[in-house]
Amino acid sequence: MRHTARLLTGFALLGAAAAPAHAAGSLDVYPSNVVPGSHVTVNTPFCGDKDAATGDAGAVGAGTFLLAPSAHAGDVVGQFQVPESAQPGTYEIVVKCAEGNRQVKGDLVVALNAAHGQMQPRGSLKTGVGGALGPDPVQTAVGVAALAVAAAGGTWLLHRRARGDGI
Repeated sequence: MRHTARLLTGFALLGAAAAPAHAAGSLDVYPSNVVPGSHVTVNTPFCGDKDAATGDAGAVGAGTFLLAPSAHAGDVVGQFQVPESAQPGTYEIVVKCAEGNRQVKGDLVVALNAAHGQMQPRGSLKTGVGGALGPDPVQTAVGVAALAVAAAGGTWLLHRRARGDGI
């Protein structure tokens, strides 16, 4: 019983010690949902307020950017612009602290911009290539029956040829 109590106490202390580290290790990306051409602000308390940091938005095509100490105590902040050519999707933004080679990551979601003529495709395309099963069950049954007759006839012909009866 005493061993279990020590084990639970150890886990509780470990959880309490890990909670502040996780909170300090966050990267705020604002706004987190953007359209191509938008400006994005990134800030974090992870690197401290005495040192600069370098951000990497290369995944979205924006390259690197600098983060500097901000007026908000304990944070570094930086900005970059999402390129007009950015494709819709979720991109990882990485900030590396100048001291200690530490890094923190956050996500940026790029969506289509209807104002610039970018639209999300809807509906189906008429390509002329159809599926094997049509909407008519009678035609489907006739097609399956024709395939079954062809397979049976081919098997019968191969069986006759193998016996030497000829065709």
